Amino acid sequence: MAALLYIHGFLSSPLSFKAQQTAQWLAVAHPEIEFLCPQLTPYPADAQKLLESLIEQHLPAPVYLMGSSLGGFWATWLAEKYNLRAVLINPAVRPQDFMPAYLEVDLKSYHTDDSYRLSAHHIDEIIAADVPIAHPNNYWLLVQTGDETLDYREAVQKYHACKQTIEEGGDHAFQGFERYLDDCMTFFKH
Repeated sequence: MAALLYIHGFLSSPLSFKAQQTAQWLAVAHPEIEFLCPQLTPYPADAQKLLESLIEQHLPAPVYLMGSSLGGFWATWLAEKYNLRAVLINPAVRPQDFMPAYLEVDLKSYHTDDSYRLSAHHIDEIIAADVPIAHPNNYWLLVQTGDETLDYREAVQKYHACKQTIEEGGDHAFQGFERYLDDCMTFFKH
């Protein structure tokens, strides 16, 4: 059975608005595709292990990747490792650059009661997962220039050889994301 793996952002969860939109849309439009959206910790090595195990449980069936913010970073890492297609929504390009601000402070999930504390070695784990783009045809970048959290230009540069949709305005949540869900499925299947 084919699966769509939605990877949420930093301190987010499967309860995020885009994750819920995607799950509801998929259940109606493509009930033959399993929706996966694990709760990820901000601890890079733990997130990698969980994501790898999900992919490996589903291969050789098709697995489609969709990642938002830090989830876009993880989707890129998975797309390169397993040669999978990925839709990236306002992705984090160099999370190691903003991680120092989150070290040794108590962090709380936006949607759950989970709390975390990052240490310096977690930056090394992120750097190790920061891979170059070897399969540009596997990506579709969706960014909005009004992203208040990440500089959309970094993503435009990193994914310069990939399919891109750059919308003026909007925000980090990517306003109107649901408009692209049908086209995402077309992209995944070709």
